[in-house]
Amino acid sequence: MMTIAALQAVVTAAPFDVEPSNAELNAIELEMPAILADVVLLDAQIMTIDRIPSELDQRRIRRATRRVLAARRALANTEIPGVVA
Repeated sequence: MMTIAALQAVVTAAPFDVEPSNAELNAIELEMPAILADVVLLDAQIMTIDRIPSELDQRRIRRATRRVLAARRALANTEIPGVVA
């Protein structure tokens, strides 16, 4: 029987800092309204997966879509500290 061995170094062998940096946390905080708006839209869409959307469902999806677009627009118009445009 022939044994098989890895020819490359282990990918996770290099130590790294597990905690996110302050810059990463600030970026997440800056994007949080857009992330939450996406979650609300997905929730509205998931509720209608197995049935025909009612008028209330359609309004909920439209409202959530507008919220996503507004959040993304606000994020696009936000000046990010430390980034030169």
